[in-house]
Amino acid sequence: MSEKVYTKNAPDAIGPYSQAVKSGNLVFTSGQIAINPATGNVEATTIEEQTHQVCKNLTEVLKAAGTSIDKAVKTVCFLKNMEDFAAFNNIYGEYFTSKPARSCVAAKQLPKDVLVEVEVIAEL
Repeated sequence: MSEKVYTKNAPDAIGPYSQAVKSGNLVFTSGQIAINPATGNVEATTIEEQTHQVCKNLTEVLKAAGTSIDKAVKTVCFLKNMEDFAAFNNIYGEYFTSKPARSCVAAKQLPKDVLVEVEVIAEL
């Protein structure tokens, strides 16, 4: 049996999906982009600013699920431009200090034309 996760401290889903779903001893987040939950807009313009916002959003979703970013076991990262990989990695590493398994791919286009999107699987 699964349970939907919701927090007002992260952006609302912009489609027919949940911010995250708990199933068994895991939580699966939807991809988070750099939407500021206070305004509902993408305000950050650089890869660094957007990565910080994405990681803050993920932190809040995981907190609402009863876990934390430190319990991440797998992430999937999407970059609009692989030339941003090093800058993205620097900020990502500040948040994901437990070094979960990760995939990182370039995507031709992301929702709302953002530069980065990240989804997480974490233990509860």
